[in-house]
Amino acid sequence: MHRHRRLTTRNWPPSSPSGRPTRLRSETRRAERDRLKQEENERQLAEAAALTAAAELESRAEAVAREEAARERIARVVADEAERKAERDRRYAARKARQR
Repeated sequence: MHRHRRLTTRNWPPSSPSGRPTRLRSETRRAERDRLKQEENERQLAEAAALTAAAELESRAEAVAREEAARERIARVVADEAERKAERDRRYAARKARQR
């Protein structure tokens, strides 16, 4: 039977007889991994929030553009109708003037 453990990435570097430095190192590595995961999670949340804000801004801009286009169409319709009424009134006045 072998008296020495086979060294792998899990147990390298070899621990001291008390085992404390390895435990501290693993706790330190775990804390570092947790910190990196938390930072990555925060970065992803910030990125998602930025994308959501950009999408909302684009949506509002599209809504404003649609409203403006609708107002322009309404203004054109009102102007065309007023022009037609004015032309009709002019023709009516001319016809009345010829009849007199």
